[in-house]
Amino acid sequence: MRIVASGAAMLPSAPAGRGSVHGAGKERRAEEGVGPLLRGWREQRRVSQLELALRAGSSARHISFIETGRSRPSEEMVLRLAEHLDIPVRDRNALLLAAGYAPHYPETPLDDPSMDALREGMERLIQGYEPYPALVVDATYNVLAANRGIAMLLDGVPEHLLEPPLNAMRLTLHPEGLAPRIRNLRAWRDHLLAQMDRQIALRRSESLRALYEEVAAYPVPEPEEDDEPMGPVPYFALPMQIEHEGRTLSFISSISTFNTPMDVTVAELAIETFLPADPATVKYLRSTLS
Repeated sequence: MRIVASGAAMLPSAPAGRGSVHGAGKERRAEEGVGPLLRGWREQRRVSQLELALRAGSSARHISFIETGRSRPSEEMVLRLAEHLDIPVRDRNALLLAAGYAPHYPETPLDDPSMDALREGMERLIQGYEPYPALVVDATYNVLAANRGIAMLLDGVPEHLLEPPLNAMRLTLHPEGLAPRIRNLRAWRDHLLAQMDRQIALRRSESLRALYEEVAAYPVPEPEEDDEPMGPVPYFALPMQIEHEGRTLSFISSISTFNTPMDVTVAELAIETFLPADPATVKYLRSTLS
């Protein structure tokens, strides 16, 4: 993949064999059968058999028979139930495999030619957001693309943390990464861990759980005397306050995903943008990166 003129880089995606990393998990889930998997998702979403049946235009008896293995659902029913339980598309494929059907959603590598329009669109988007920071991450926060605003914030980060695959959570919370420069680290760390915890509950991702356990175990330095307080600015959301070349910059984070994705890769992409939270940050970024 190419590097655009602004400095935004679409990093090489995982190779086509990436799906094999999750393939073993899919096989194990298929051995479990679709019933236990469906019941697990239903219970996790705290939906009764009757409520799910009403949503899907079925009956509680039929849902019960599927969960106990007395009835094999049609492919259409599996997809319908998965939609009403808001199951991620990767796990919808696992449900289909467990029910004896082929996966419905492809998992196309990001460097596949069919993804050219998507990659170029994301490059233009984060380039157009400059001078403010923006990046693209996958389901486990590996950085797939970043603009010059992000590169500026990573000045001084040790090389071993910048080796691919770059990971946004690791870069942010590692004691040798951005953590020592984040003035409100404890509050921002709590926000990031809570965000990951919600995603783990929604996705049941073992790799995301492993990342959570890793970054949650990083030591948290004691705040300096002037750290943590937000100051007089009336922030409208929790900012990340980070020191850069003797200045404290403040950013509000926003995350965007794709509506109704039909591909596993696309479903797991997220574009994170950092909006300046005060006039001083706007002025500094415009003077530095414009």
